[in-house]
Amino acid sequence: MDSRFPISRRRLTMAAAAVGALGAAAILPARAQTWPNRPIRIVVPFPPGGAGDPLSRTIGQRLGEQLGQSFVVENRGGGGGTIGFAEVAKAAGDGYTLLLAPAPFAITQYVYSKLPYDGKKDFVPIGLIQTTPTVMVVRPSLGVSNVAQLLDLARKQPGKITFGTPGEGSLPHLVGEMINQQAGVKLLHVPYKGGGPAMNDLLAGHIDSNIVTPLVRNMVKEGKLVAIGTTGLTRTPSTMDWPTFAESGLPGFEALAWFGLMAPSTTPPQIVARLSENLQRALKHPETQATLAQSGDVPEGSQQEFSQLLNREYQRWERTVKAAGIRAD
Repeated sequence: MDSRFPISRRRLTMAAAAVGALGAAAILPARAQTWPNRPIRIVVPFPPGGAGDPLSRTIGQRLGEQLGQSFVVENRGGGGGTIGFAEVAKAAGDGYTLLLAPAPFAITQYVYSKLPYDGKKDFVPIGLIQTTPTVMVVRPSLGVSNVAQLLDLARKQPGKITFGTPGEGSLPHLVGEMINQQAGVKLLHVPYKGGGPAMNDLLAGHIDSNIVTPLVRNMVKEGKLVAIGTTGLTRTPSTMDWPTFAESGLPGFEALAWFGLMAPSTTPPQIVARLSENLQRALKHPETQATLAQSGDVPEGSQQEFSQLLNREYQRWERTVKAAGIRAD
């Protein structure tokens, strides 16, 4: 070192730290500029064969065409979706691991007391893909054809009218508890290990009702089931000919099934923004809209729209779970 320009060890350390910080700051833009340069996986938190599979493949194909990389769908079922959620939460925030988040994403943190992730802190929303009102269907032999008749029967026979669901803490379970709380009735919850067994028992007349998606439309047309009400705040294209609970005596009643795209919260904002922009483009494609419209309604798809929905969902399901005293641990 030249003695004419003495530099303290402390100043050297500070200078080195500053250079290091600048270098680290440059990594994020560089990573975002080179992304994507390899396949991207979409984790579906349910076993193969569910509604999330065709939806994620449709979106993945469109995003792949737009971004020039393949999107691979991986099923990670179990724990009401929590196994898949946890895998994405701990994944590297590099834009190569995404989550197809379903409505139970906003429910699990209130149903399970211990989870290896924080839904609000460990994920960043990319965009909303689909929203779908659920539908309450009853066996024809129950003798009711609308919400008012069902609630009247439930008041006359408290704890006797049953509703089947895919399990404790599932979205249909929470919808049933919302009906109990807002209508002041006591429908009896009957949990099953999946939606298939619940539907089989309803068709066989062993239970009185189920809360399902509009995909049950053909069974309603065939007279096997009676659709008495949907859980959207207003009628939507997928449920236009069925009344809502909100217009059937329960003002403001709303409960939606939905799917959105998420990433680990450590994902660079530039990558999240690029994914969000491309997701909105994908949802505007006529073929995508035609495919998604078969099972639900196609939203705008923006990150802001998804964030606003999540905030409403957290408030709704925290209130419902606490009031019902539900715990699935």
